[in-house]
Amino acid sequence: MALPPPTGQALVVATPRAVAQPTSAGELLRFWRQRRRMSQLDLAVAAEVSTKHLSFVETGKARPSRQLLVHLADALAVPLRERNRLLLAGGFAPPHRERPFQDRAMQPLRQALTALLTAHEPNPALIVNAHWELVAANTAADLLFDGVHPDLLTPPVNLLRLFTHPDGLPRISTATPVCSRPLIDRLRRQAHEETDDALLDLVTEAEQHLIAAERTGREPAWTGDGVMATFELTTRLGPVRLFTVIATLGAPLDVTAADLAVETFLPADPQSGTRLRALAADRER
Repeated sequence: MALPPPTGQALVVATPRAVAQPTSAGELLRFWRQRRRMSQLDLAVAAEVSTKHLSFVETGKARPSRQLLVHLADALAVPLRERNRLLLAGGFAPPHRERPFQDRAMQPLRQALTALLTAHEPNPALIVNAHWELVAANTAADLLFDGVHPDLLTPPVNLLRLFTHPDGLPRISTATPVCSRPLIDRLRRQAHEETDDALLDLVTEAEQHLIAAERTGREPAWTGDGVMATFELTTRLGPVRLFTVIATLGAPLDVTAADLAVETFLPADPQSGTRLRALAADRER
């Protein structure tokens, strides 16, 4: 659900789409094959199975084995959560657990990620889930929240909304909603590839802020040198020029773990690095 717009402007949020959902294993395979723009022949060749058998599986004339479903899911690059659904539809136990982030089994991962966030100090760093809700952050990440409208900091904090809403990061930096266009485009592709309607709705909401910013004529105030895009963040010690790096786990086996992403905000010049260290020293005092 979208937050009430603090500035009084209307938010346009995508309405739920009533679409018939595939339910059988064969229907799900056909859905993902078509989603990947593959013919039955394309998938049969990629998975090294006969086209006839694949056709029988899709139409329900043949019951696929667990091994075949896993093999086809690999060939189609089906997301972990949807692989669980595919296996369940085929009558098999889901292969991937979906544990809460605070689950005891996730403790080693939490500890490693906490160490990673701490190691990035004095640079802001945070962790988000698949829908860009804030999962964890280091102390320096407070710089990204200092001065934004309090309504945008009501849990669960959504970073995509915070980065694009005019009372979010654009309020305290040169990063206008237009600056988020590359991220929005990437997330839209991801939402389509993974059939994630919740993410698609968030992207649609973010695009409304982008459209509004374009109508006002506010151009993105990039301060990069042509290598990477940067923006200036307002702090109590003066502006800090930053660029971002987004990383994900290399080989996740849990659905929750697969959804996590670490975003780090790094200084784009020596002066910004010095100012970030001074801000950290102020916090410690």
